[in-house]
Amino acid sequence: MALDINKVLDGHARALGLANQRLQLLADNVANADTPNYKAKDIDFVGAMQAADQQGAQMRATNARHIASTGGPNRAETMYRVPDQPSLDGNTVDSQKESSAIAETAVRYQATLTFLNQRISGLRMAITGGR
Repeated sequence: MALDINKVLDGHARALGLANQRLQLLADNVANADTPNYKAKDIDFVGAMQAADQQGAQMRATNARHIASTGGPNRAETMYRVPDQPSLDGNTVDSQKESSAIAETAVRYQATLTFLNQRISGLRMAITGGR
């Protein structure tokens, strides 16, 4: 039975892509903390990973001339965050929530990199026979 390296590493790649997307959204929120009428955005990381697992995260060809793809985009639906206490200028960014979300996402990102590194090390050991 042949080993498909893409299937072995696919979940980690999706998690890194979603974490990257969330960090970009959170950075945009922090950068626009003083912008009037700016609405804070975020994604549901856990929900996006579950949806990707259920859908198989593969692109589907709708025409016979389309090129087949082995993986789908690592993008999740962007949602607006409901503020606990919106400011008078209409801005919904809460710096404490943003900092907390950035820290949580950074920990998830680092954990995924650690798991990915361990998986690659295990594959390398299996290929080389421990040499």
